[in-house]
Amino acid sequence: MMFIPDWLRENAALWWWLGAVSLAMFVAGVLLVPLVVVRLPEDYFLRDGPPPASWRGRHPFLHLAARAGQNLLGALLVVAGLVMLALPGQGVLTILLGVSLLEFPGKRRLELRLVSRPAVLGAINWMRARMGRRPLRLPPE
Repeated sequence: MMFIPDWLRENAALWWWLGAVSLAMFVAGVLLVPLVVVRLPEDYFLRDGPPPASWRGRHPFLHLAARAGQNLLGALLVVAGLVMLALPGQGVLTILLGVSLLEFPGKRRLELRLVSRPAVLGAINWMRARMGRRPLRLPPE
């Protein structure tokens, strides 16, 4: 019978890889999440449709490729955010960013539910204020 310390010694490379991935996600979260959050228009959560400069009028292949890439990136960010809930990083903000990139029914309700949490909205608006941006406006409940 193998004990856990034996398994840990035999799989040392796995632990190094997990550590490296965790560090990379932490650095990416610290650098990228605030950048995207600050660039969101203040009325992002008040809009019903896509932003004015969307891919909707482009060539069908480019439109499909952009949507696929956007959804893939969103899924990766959601998974990374879930991992960051246990490892170092900005888990909830990364999940919010990933969800905002995904396309699925009920997306807007989930986004509003996440961003309406006082701690999340406070962190977002603090980052925006530090960069001279106005706070996000949410629809009345």
